[in-house]
Amino acid sequence: MSEPSRAGTPPLSGMRGFILIWLGQLVSMLGTGMTSFALSFYLFEKTGQATALTIAIFAFVAPSILLSPLAGALVDRSNRKLVVIITDLAAGIVTIAWLLIVWRNGNLELWQVYLGNAITGAFNAFQFPAFSAAVTLMIPKEQYGRAAGMLDFAGAASNILAPAFAGALLGPLGLAGVMAIDVATFLLAIAAVLVVHMPQPVGEPRAEGEKQASLWQDSLFGFRYILARPSLLGLQFAFTAINFISAFGGVIAIPLILARTGNNAGTLATVQSVAAFGGVLGGLLMSAWGGPKRRVRGVLWGMTAESLLGPIVLGVARGLPGWIFGSFMSQAFIPIINGSNQAIWQSKVPPAVQGRVFATRRMIAQFSFPIAVLFAGPLADRVFEPAMQGDGAAAALFGPLVGTGPGAGMGLMVALSGVFGAAVGIIGYLVPAVRHVEQILPDFDATVAAPQSEPAEVAM
Repeated sequence: MSEPSRAGTPPLSGMRGFILIWLGQLVSMLGTGMTSFALSFYLFEKTGQATALTIAIFAFVAPSILLSPLAGALVDRSNRKLVVIITDLAAGIVTIAWLLIVWRNGNLELWQVYLGNAITGAFNAFQFPAFSAAVTLMIPKEQYGRAAGMLDFAGAASNILAPAFAGALLGPLGLAGVMAIDVATFLLAIAAVLVVHMPQPVGEPRAEGEKQASLWQDSLFGFRYILARPSLLGLQFAFTAINFISAFGGVIAIPLILARTGNNAGTLATVQSVAAFGGVLGGLLMSAWGGPKRRVRGVLWGMTAESLLGPIVLGVARGLPGWIFGSFMSQAFIPIINGSNQAIWQSKVPPAVQGRVFATRRMIAQFSFPIAVLFAGPLADRVFEPAMQGDGAAAALFGPLVGTGPGAGMGLMVALSGVFGAAVGIIGYLVPAVRHVEQILPDFDATVAAPQSEPAEVAM
């Protein structure tokens, strides 16, 4: 489906169109990152506890995951470009609402942050499958890994600049000023999408007289598709496990650093900015390289290396150098993991059903994340932190490793998440169905013409 163009000029398409969208996303991610950093600092300063931060994250992630099957079904029935624009617009409206409240009242209540995150998370459920499926048809499959690397690079680059900019501007401009910048950046992102052509896939073939499946049936389609392919299911279970484990460490990293530095925003901004260079380098590497020839190695060995060199180091460190190294190494491997995984799915799943399958895939990979996030804060505040005080139950055993006092319990949580995360990558590689996923399943464009709804998995 073509979009109208101005004065008869066709909209940008192909890799040129993707690059323009990527530039818009880069700018938008910078604005979003600034608001996220400012809100994280605001919540911890307001409450002094990790629980407020983890609830805010849960409020965003839970609706994003729960609505994924419905979102995927609607994406495959809709214009994917329009869906991307609407989801960007919804996030911008939430930020505008926060901005108006801060201007009027001088501050945000916790429930207002949680509600805004829940609304944004609900619309985010639509953005991932719509954008991923659109990119599949915009560029050649040889570019899938590079495109994923470029998107990870954009996220990492914004992570470098956003904390630095937010830390510098939060004082003179306040929370409202940072949010105003965010509003301007999302408008640029929408403008970029408007001038780019996003192809629509050819619909699924149906027998004569066959009716289109109901919305409920389409919502369940992704589950049936993945369950019929044990290799893809096993790959997603690896992501489910790593997300569950890493959530306990990942969401605690910010309060860990703040607790060990006496709530020093400058130190936190330094750690996040310098660490994000790892993500930039990983994204650049993935953009130029495209990932290993056997992409599953990039996924599973990447998980193992990231866990060993990232959260373990971050958790046991007691100062700036260790926090920077651990965060840097963790971020460096994430573009390789995500890019390799995205390329596998984009190559194997037919474009006409990618909205439903990708939405379900995301739900399977991430449904455990909000559960872990919901419990991470209370576990840190009520179990691990008290246990790692000078006279705590675990201080004698783990004190030599992570120290004692404020932040030590959270450090232990982060380190343990690294140990179990490495185990996930190793175990995943030992399972043949997962290790050989690329040989077991053919690429979608190599499949002999057949109904795309339920193709059988090819045996080795």
